[in-house]
Amino acid sequence: MIRVQDVHKSFKDVEVLQGVDLDIPRGSIYALLGSNGAGKTTLVRILTTLLKADSGTASVAGFDVVADAKRVRESISLTGQFTAVDEILSGRENLVLMARLRHQPAAGRIAEELLARFGLSDAADRRVATYSGGMQRRLDIAMSLIGDPPVLFLDEPTTGLDPQSRLEVWDCIRGLADQGTTVLLTTQYLDEAEHLADRIGILHDGRIIADGTLAELKALLPPATIEYVEKQPSLEEVFLAIVGDHS
Repeated sequence: MIRVQDVHKSFKDVEVLQGVDLDIPRGSIYALLGSNGAGKTTLVRILTTLLKADSGTASVAGFDVVADAKRVRESISLTGQFTAVDEILSGRENLVLMARLRHQPAAGRIAEELLARFGLSDAADRRVATYSGGMQRRLDIAMSLIGDPPVLFLDEPTTGLDPQSRLEVWDCIRGLADQGTTVLLTTQYLDEAEHLADRIGILHDGRIIADGTLAELKALLPPATIEYVEKQPSLEEVFLAIVGDHS
């Protein structure tokens, strides 16, 4: 569903991407890991037709991102690091507005279905400014799905969210893949990739230096010596237990 071959991109004297190769099958979640400045967002911008590569080729849903940019844009949706919701409007109004902008018939019905799907029906008529971070991100993803795009790009979707909100977004992403959506997820959170991804790529110094399933990546390191130790809970586990979230 997504194919990248030998893509290069430089900004002045800085070569951000130095020959990236990538293949992502339909209906899977691919997590792209990398530190700040590794080139994750640059690659996403190339794949979503917002930026042109200096060389190499890339296609999304079978369409070349340069020659068939319009068809690519019709096939994708992009959720960036910051939510693109209007906090003055209600959740329902945000969804209806986006449906109308995408020339979808029955905008009201689409809004109702997405509100129910993302657990936002009870808050549908509240101003989005009153939503929690997790609710705003779920609404943001819901807006991205209007028109049923087969490919969804999520650029660090849980940045700044609390642990409970992150779990809510993770559940949304898993549900999308279960229904056939192809998801390319960029993240700095290793546990996020571990919990969500079918395959994981590590982008470093402008190249993908490792690519595989979680088990395949773990096999790159020698097995550790097993010793009995008392497992201490992580701070995240403590937090979720205290606030009563046992999911």
